[in-house]
Amino acid sequence: MAAYISRSILGLERVAGVLRNPKVIQATCCVANPGSQQRRWLNVHENVSFTLMQEMHIPVPVFGVSKTPEDAYNVAQRLSKESGCTDFVVKAQVLTGGRGKGSWRNGMKGGVKLVFSPDEVKDIASKMLGEILVTKQTGDKGLPCHEVLICERKYQRKEYYFAIIMERAFHGPVLVASPMGGVNIEDVAKEHPEMIFKEPVDILTGLSMEQALAMAHRLGIETDKVEVAADIIVKLYNMFIKYDMTLLEINPFAEDTTGKMYCLDAKLRFDDNAEFRQKKVFSQRDVTQEDPREVAASHQNLNYITLGGDIGCMVNGAGLAMATMDIIKLHGGEPANFLDVGGGATATQVKEAFKIITADPNVHAILVNIFGGIMRCDVIAEGIVAAAHELQLTLPIVVRLQGTKVEDAKALIAASRLRILACDNLDEAARMVVKLSHIVTLAKDVQVDVKFELPL
Repeated sequence: MAAYISRSILGLERVAGVLRNPKVIQATCCVANPGSQQRRWLNVHENVSFTLMQEMHIPVPVFGVSKTPEDAYNVAQRLSKESGCTDFVVKAQVLTGGRGKGSWRNGMKGGVKLVFSPDEVKDIASKMLGEILVTKQTGDKGLPCHEVLICERKYQRKEYYFAIIMERAFHGPVLVASPMGGVNIEDVAKEHPEMIFKEPVDILTGLSMEQALAMAHRLGIETDKVEVAADIIVKLYNMFIKYDMTLLEINPFAEDTTGKMYCLDAKLRFDDNAEFRQKKVFSQRDVTQEDPREVAASHQNLNYITLGGDIGCMVNGAGLAMATMDIIKLHGGEPANFLDVGGGATATQVKEAFKIITADPNVHAILVNIFGGIMRCDVIAEGIVAAAHELQLTLPIVVRLQGTKVEDAKALIAASRLRILACDNLDEAARMVVKLSHIVTLAKDVQVDVKFELPL
């Protein structure tokens, strides 16, 4: 329970909007256990979400998933025979929001398509599979589509938004719902905040049917369907707890033209620290949807997030990492990454961290900021020296070390005969690394080959 409560960051901030980079907030606010290294939360594809919901007897459209156009056609044929449906929805299984408004590198628009026959399913699948989908969330790089979900099209009479999140302000789970479903909830929160309803849940006692009924009434669900909706809400909450989720989002939670309630779209996010008891779910992690550097970092038990600037950062401790990035920006620089090596990193992990940082072609300088408490400065120094030699680094490196074994660390760096700039003051280190990154950037702009040769 404590892990849940201390990990809450998305919460109502997702609805109201956040000022900092949400990827960094994920990384920094999820360190409930200082003795272990936190990783990013797991997101899964919609077909995985639908499967889990089916197992919990939560109503979803009949569906199937395919990796080839031919199999997509067969799935559509099967769904047609099983449910009698003639209209289908084909959804690209890409881990990004805004799929419907996305565009494909091949020129096709939209990652969610309405079609009216198995032949059309096959045609659309052939244009999605193996292609790159670009949305507002992916940036120009986009994400590859390796699977498509084919489901029965439901004709909605009313659409609602429903989510369950871990929220620090409420010390546990909170229901977030709105009668204005089917659209971006961020827009609803901005333009009609009075239409966002919240209901905190005591994680010890769980969600009561009375609370679920009250939420259904607040959404304006018709009286004869309130109990059905409340039952679905309770089942969604039970699934949220059973699978150690940090987010469950249904948009839309809808009533179709026959009067039945369905969850027509689902986004689930899971607590990485529960991987040991959620092996089935975590076995379906799709690393093709993640930054390769972030995947490599997770294998080394490092907490790394790509940000897009030109100054690589390696710091121990999430709070210090945030402060380091802030002071870099204060002096006019842009952090290229968030990288927290934690309190128990080894020299090997430090070396691997350098490999990951320098794999980013945008990195023009590196700042190492270590406050040695549990983490010994001499271990960090060993890793820096090993990385510099093995990788033949020519990037400028500024190191600020303070704390346990700091004198030993300085001696190791001095004995290595590497041109690593050591600073005792963080402000001075940040100012120096920003200047050096600007020099490298300027040199590249004028096509001058400037190298900071390390061996003396």
